[in-house]
Amino acid sequence: MKQIKKRSKAKLEKAHISLRVNGEQVEVAFAPHKTLLEVLREDLRLTGTKHGCELGECGCCAVLVDGQPVLSCLALGVALEGHEVTTVEGMAEGTQLHPLQQAFAELGAAQCGYCTPGILLTAKVLLEKAPRPSRDEIKEALGGNICRCTGYIKIYEAVELAAARIAGEQAEPAEESIYGWQ
Repeated sequence: MKQIKKRSKAKLEKAHISLRVNGEQVEVAFAPHKTLLEVLREDLRLTGTKHGCELGECGCCAVLVDGQPVLSCLALGVALEGHEVTTVEGMAEGTQLHPLQQAFAELGAAQCGYCTPGILLTAKVLLEKAPRPSRDEIKEALGGNICRCTGYIKIYEAVELAAARIAGEQAEPAEESIYGWQ
């Protein structure tokens, strides 16, 4: 009679890292093959960052790493040890929306909202680098963010409105931006 040896399954080791997420120091353990997108959504329960194409082509998963936009579907979570990550959940200060979030809400710049987190964070970096960007600069900065619902016009107008408000102007949306042409 043959004896059958039981093969024990090798335990999958977990990666343990420490990083700052939305201004808060966190420690997280996860499977080392996970992307930053998966770590944020599945392990840290920050679901504002969206799964889009998972190929780095749509921009839905954009977050800020040390203040720069990064496609979280392409970044391995283990590479973020010691870094600062900002997600859309970290844009507001308490109950006060970031001016970009407020402008998007006022103008209806988000329709289904799936692409909005990546666009907001990318636009935030643009406004930090170029406080009063031209329409062409906005288009270029957001070129890696695909929106399948809008025609982009309200998105561009919302970025312009937020830029004016951040600059201290008493800016209000144009009536045609809200109600359309009469």
